[in-house]
Amino acid sequence: MKIQFVLIVAALTLAGCAGQPTRTTAPVTKSPISKPPGSAKGGYYKDDGPEANPPPNLDAIPDAVPKPEVLNKYTNRPYTALGQDYVPDTTVRKYRETGLASWYGRRFNGKKTASGEIYNMYAMSAAHRTLPIPSYARVTSLDNGKSVVVRINDRGPFHSKRIIDLSYTAAHKLGIIGSGSGRVEVESVTPDDEAKKDDAPEAPGTYLQLGSFSSRSHAEKALADATARLGHTDTPLLILAKNNRYRVALGPFADRDSADAAAQEVQLRLKLKPLRVAR
Repeated sequence: MKIQFVLIVAALTLAGCAGQPTRTTAPVTKSPISKPPGSAKGGYYKDDGPEANPPPNLDAIPDAVPKPEVLNKYTNRPYTALGQDYVPDTTVRKYRETGLASWYGRRFNGKKTASGEIYNMYAMSAAHRTLPIPSYARVTSLDNGKSVVVRINDRGPFHSKRIIDLSYTAAHKLGIIGSGSGRVEVESVTPDDEAKKDDAPEAPGTYLQLGSFSSRSHAEKALADATARLGHTDTPLLILAKNNRYRVALGPFADRDSADAAAQEVQLRLKLKPLRVAR
């Protein structure tokens, strides 16, 4: 009878966990098991951390692009994790909060997120306790001013002092890989917010157009490719958005000589002849 009772209790415990988010732990820097190379501080939760050979040019991976999506029917229901009750927001209202961001890596890479999607540590994604799934957020480092846009597709972190858990790439672009966490501001972003930003006028001058696209996601990919192949430039690479067209361009240039010199470099490195566009 005692053995039978234990089996019944175990079965009830497992059944009670069925509605929980897939991941109930988050990376922490306290009592690290391992430390990043060349770092005297920081660390990773258990056996988590970066892979031995992460892809090159992580900075060239474009941010997530907000687009209309249907909210996940199951992941946005109220839930309990580690004894704490959470009620996800399903109204897509404006959200802004400051606090600590952490990140999660190879320990969860390739496993299912709370949304059912497979976690990719090199995608621009994040976990949040209550933001709608899926939704988008801009995360800005309060230490260095760097900013990224991520897609929320997972739940967490369930550590009381952290407000968002970033993918490896998002944390890398914000400069918090080595420390394990960093002070950030998290702000919700909608497709309407991005459309308003696209309508903002560009600085006047001459631009070198490298490509024109009807899809912003295609323009983002072209921008990432051009950034990786051109390397560091004094003149920014950007996307000029107007009338539902997205143009990848370099500029603006103050004079014709500067534009001519840059055009030669573009032609040499990208094997294409840029189009001059006056704004």
